[in-house]
Amino acid sequence: MDGWLQPAHGVDLVIACIVLEVLALAQRRPAVLKRALPSLGAGLAMAISLRLALSGAVWPWVWLCLAAAGAAHGIDVVRRWRGQQ
Repeated sequence: MDGWLQPAHGVDLVIACIVLEVLALAQRRPAVLKRALPSLGAGLAMAISLRLALSGAVWPWVWLCLAAAGAAHGIDVVRRWRGQQ
C-alpha cells in the first residue's frame, strides 16, 4: 500500500480517471466528447508530462508532452472564442 502513496502513482490514478472519462463519454455521449476532447487532451498530456518528470524520464519527452498540452489548450481556447463550443 505504501507504493501507491508515491506521487507518481497518484498521477497514474489521475491519468486512469481521464482515460475512463474519455471512454465513458465515447460510449454514452459522443457529441459531448467531441466538444470536450481538446480540454481532456490538454489535461491528459499535462498529467503524462508530470508522470514522466516524476519518473526521471529524459526531458525531451516531458517537453513534447507539455507542447502537446499547450497545443490542445490553444485549440480549446480558439474553439471557445469562435463560439464552437
